[in-house]
Amino acid sequence: MKKVLSDVVTGQWRPVAAAGTLGALHQACEAAVPLLIGVIVDEAVATGDGTRLGLWIGLLGAVFLVLSNAFRFSLRAGELAAHRAEHDLRVRLARRVLAEGGVDRLSGELASIATGDAQRVGRVNAALPTAIAAVVGLLVGAVALLRVSTALGLLVLVAAPLMLGLAHLLGKPLERRSDAEQDRAAAASGVAADLVAGIRALKGIGAEAAAAARYRGTSAESAAAAVRAARSRAWLDGWMLAVTGVFLAVVALVGGRLAANGEITVGQLVAAVGLAQFLLWPLTIFSWVNGLLAQARASAARVGAVLDAPPAVPPGSHVPPAAVGDVALVDVVSGPLRGVSFSVSAGEFVGVVADDPAEASALLALLAREVDPESGAVLLDGVALSEVDGAVRRSALLVASHEADLFGGTVLENVLDGGEHVAEAVAAARVDDVARALPDGMGTAVSERGRSLSGGQRQRVALARALAAAAPVLVLHDPTTAVDAVTEVALADGVRRVRAGRTTVVVAASPALLAAADRVVHLSAGVVVAQGAHADLVTRPDYRSAVLG
Repeated sequence: MKKVLSDVVTGQWRPVAAAGTLGALHQACEAAVPLLIGVIVDEAVATGDGTRLGLWIGLLGAVFLVLSNAFRFSLRAGELAAHRAEHDLRVRLARRVLAEGGVDRLSGELASIATGDAQRVGRVNAALPTAIAAVVGLLVGAVALLRVSTALGLLVLVAAPLMLGLAHLLGKPLERRSDAEQDRAAAASGVAADLVAGIRALKGIGAEAAAAARYRGTSAESAAAAVRAARSRAWLDGWMLAVTGVFLAVVALVGGRLAANGEITVGQLVAAVGLAQFLLWPLTIFSWVNGLLAQARASAARVGAVLDAPPAVPPGSHVPPAAVGDVALVDVVSGPLRGVSFSVSAGEFVGVVADDPAEASALLALLAREVDPESGAVLLDGVALSEVDGAVRRSALLVASHEADLFGGTVLENVLDGGEHVAEAVAAARVDDVARALPDGMGTAVSERGRSLSGGQRQRVALARALAAAAPVLVLHDPTTAVDAVTEVALADGVRRVRAGRTTVVVAASPALLAAADRVVHLSAGVVVAQGAHADLVTRPDYRSAVLG
């Protein structure tokens, strides 16, 4: 937590220092205003000297000009430091999440931490200069009061540290409840993101009511935590406002008695009352800053937990020579897979049919190394996948998920994201047909996640992107489910043609893709029950049922 906060501040120390300096200048000028007014009352108004009155009023105007510009540029620098710090934190979080091994957190939870928590931590850079300005304002005000009256100055100097300690003490419950609030909000975001991603599957099994009930409960917990945090903030602000009000009343009362006893002049009384009113702002700011810091400390702890989290899967370090493309599973046990063994030789095109979609998902997670097997091994060129260096593994073995998302940009830019073999990939995935149906062809803009395209168009662009990468080993998951039968046959031929000489594994139940494969592996009940050419396996009732329904 402390390291995250210190990194946020030191990373933007220049704008923070500038904001603090300008804020301190603003507060010094603010404190000078009631003093100047007191001088005007004593030396100009009381004497009736118009020239002196004009000079003092001119000086007062100059002070107002300085304080207004100091406040303006202090706020600008503080906001700049806050937003830059938020951005830097989000970049660090993104790098950590995308690093080898990943982080074992729900995607919605990570999104909540990268938005809400990063913002709260970044706001420290806006609060810190304000706190510096408030301290300077308080000290200048106290010194000014000492000039007017020793008793008033000492009263402020003694009471201010006590009030700061009280603000810190009262802010402790807010810090605890802010942590709980963000934690529950992140959990609710994570559940919501997972439910939205799996809505089709939920509808398919009729689990909408159970899913809604789960989210309703999580959301209710999040709302209750937010209410508790808001109640703590309200209590903190209320108590600090009450204490501040009592303090200012005491200052005004003491000043009034001093003026009544003739110990200070009328102008000094005006200055004292003005300074007492001025002190309301720095004292109130202490409450605001303390509350913000309490929330920032809780959020910094959550951000730090992600940045320091161990990898979900331990990174490998072995760097083999150039990939050949041999893939093998040896007695793999993972989730629904209960001892799967099969191999794919370099350059071979193999189809995999799984009776249970969960078996297909488990196989893809192993090949993408999102998880490691409970027992057994997944081998790449004879080396366990868990031992291969992450960068080498990702360049050698590409797993193209069925739920692949497109990025903002043009159709061509999305294919270019895959690699340099664009022309072959576009032709193989029939993206040229897609381009002809679009207003600007390959230059047509694609909206977020490709929602401006139909399901079939989106699927073909994603397939082209995967083919353009020309990875030594390519794993495709249901790449043709949203296209018609004629296009599916063309895509199967295109994939086989482009991938000639490279290892390709297609996890699907598409007869066209399986017919194009050199060999098909049939998984059922978590084990391999058959292997062979599609034309041979289709005579088996269980295989025929899985592929043809």
